[in-house]
Amino acid sequence: MSSPMLNADDPDYGRDWIAPYEEDPEFPLGPAQSKWTSRWKWIRRGLAAFAALFMIIFLWLVFTAPLSKSLQPIAPPRLTLLAADGQAFAQNGAIISEPVKIAKLPKHVTQAFIAIEDRRFYSHWGIDPRGLARAAVNNLGSGGTQGGSTITQQLAKITFLTPERSLSRKAREMLIAFWLEAWLTKDEILERYLSNVYFGDNVYGLRAASHHYFNRQPERLTLSQAALLAGLVQAPSRLAPTKNPKAAQKRARLVLDAMAAAGFISEAKARSAPAATITRGIESGLPTGTYFADWAMPQARAIAEDSYGAQEIKTTLDARLQRIARSAISGAPLGRAQVALVAMRPNGEVVAMIGGRSYDKSPFNRATQALRQPGSTFKLFVYLAALRAGMTPESKIDDSPITTGGYRPKNSGERYRGEITLKQAFARSSNVAAVRLYQKLGGAAVIKAARDLGIKSPLSDDPSLALGTSGVTLLELTSAFAAVAADRYPVTPHGIPKEEPGLLGKLLSSQRTFGSDTHDMLLELLAAPISQGTGHAAALRVKAYGKTGTSQDNRDALFIGFAGDLVVGVWVGNDDNAPLGGIHGGSVPAQIWRTFMEAAVSGAALPPPTKPEEDVTGNLSDLVPIELGNDSVISIGNDSSISVDTNVGDVGINLKLDRDGLSIDAKPPPDKAQPPTK
Repeated sequence: MSSPMLNADDPDYGRDWIAPYEEDPEFPLGPAQSKWTSRWKWIRRGLAAFAALFMIIFLWLVFTAPLSKSLQPIAPPRLTLLAADGQAFAQNGAIISEPVKIAKLPKHVTQAFIAIEDRRFYSHWGIDPRGLARAAVNNLGSGGTQGGSTITQQLAKITFLTPERSLSRKAREMLIAFWLEAWLTKDEILERYLSNVYFGDNVYGLRAASHHYFNRQPERLTLSQAALLAGLVQAPSRLAPTKNPKAAQKRARLVLDAMAAAGFISEAKARSAPAATITRGIESGLPTGTYFADWAMPQARAIAEDSYGAQEIKTTLDARLQRIARSAISGAPLGRAQVALVAMRPNGEVVAMIGGRSYDKSPFNRATQALRQPGSTFKLFVYLAALRAGMTPESKIDDSPITTGGYRPKNSGERYRGEITLKQAFARSSNVAAVRLYQKLGGAAVIKAARDLGIKSPLSDDPSLALGTSGVTLLELTSAFAAVAADRYPVTPHGIPKEEPGLLGKLLSSQRTFGSDTHDMLLELLAAPISQGTGHAAALRVKAYGKTGTSQDNRDALFIGFAGDLVVGVWVGNDDNAPLGGIHGGSVPAQIWRTFMEAAVSGAALPPPTKPEEDVTGNLSDLVPIELGNDSVISIGNDSSISVDTNVGDVGINLKLDRDGLSIDAKPPPDKAQPPTK
């Protein structure tokens, strides 16, 4: 066999003469040639793997760490919430201002940060090996702890990574630092770093820090002021000069010495620089949170998410109504109980909110966060299901003790009236009537009615649900009553104004109406508790609609209703779920509701009570309702009649005074052979 001709100019030179011998066992390669060939294969494979890894990392950075993210604030910027009249009432979030431009800053400002944080910033490629080595040696010795991170690495960490301490995070930090150096100029990296780094006191970025600590723009910072700010970034929470001025000034001296060592300023200038004097900017004095602000802030953030720096967001809060709500709460006989109030327009605009007696003592919002039993206010959904099934307010229902089955609820005071209308049962909040309706209609129909009106909390498919045993929020319940007031459901409560939808928007809306007949019957039912039932303490001079609610053992007491253009829900209860004693839905909650409405709704306040003999018109319909307790009910009819239902022993007594005189009707107790049981 003849040997192949070799040509040194051939691009395949080397491979042409090796290949035949690799393939022909008669001509084996020598040890040196075989070793060289094996190494060449591993080198090629290593280069290919490195190229593949590089592409994977590059793609990962493109999709998970876009450069635009380094321009965004690393904390939610401060928002100021305004009431509907433009009055500011709360601020929340970090103090952030506009980014800085390196070209406009004095040289000593950027030099201060470079000297203390990354002296070789303009010469390295994102990682400083000398700095890492120095930090490692220092950490192994007794010199404390040094990070060794460059400014580029710090930008990568605060912008793209979590604050965890691990080797994998450090590796990702280095990769992102290389990537930032490849895509941005040094000045752009420094600008983004200075615009986002934390300076303590919830202040982010050099511009916000300059104003916060010195009440001036960063373009006008003195050498001493720049040194103090540059010193803060090492431990901003600990070194903030508003909290630890001595430590902040000591650190500023180290910055000045570092500037002199780097050749940025002379040693004489470093020594002669005076200590910077803190001059705070004017603070607003607004609270960082209120019950309404805590609830509305996420909605405001959603609007301002694409913005940079502080913003003002107008809300639906009515400052006058909020003051009225606070006044109504403060004058109520609550004892040690907590209280919550929500007031909204029928379209869901929340205009007042109180989540407890004192936000400073307890910021937990009992109007939006507490799942409490709604008691008989939940009967709204039971009766809506009944109306949908073809019943009317005049349909009959049995109001006698339930003596069969495993669940045997009782009426309040164990008073029963035999066969009565739905309207009477709703007005007097009959428990047995509600449970019988639930059993007749089925739990699915009742739960659907609740879901349709916006109840999202979990509901148990159990007869006790008819009496409000599943926990819901006051905000949910009030929104459901708002749906009746608006004749559109569901109503979504909101704290930021929404534009009224046009004709096309209304046509495409997911909201539905009850239908005129069903809506009229709902209003008839909701008027009955106030005019002739358990909610008489909430009576107003204008048309009012509502329902009382009292949970088992008087642990929760509620009144929810509407009048004029306001829908208001009131809850009273103890945080530890202890019984309220004599408080029930028709007492303190109804009184708070009426007090609020009388001040909030024009013409709603009743005139002072007059003696019947002094009422020359003979019209007794304007008398102020009298609270007689949980077992007795006084009703004032539109025909000037007064009706009192009470008990004398086991006998139910009804006294009625009208134009025909006084009549008394006694109802014997239920059959003693079948006593009511739970």
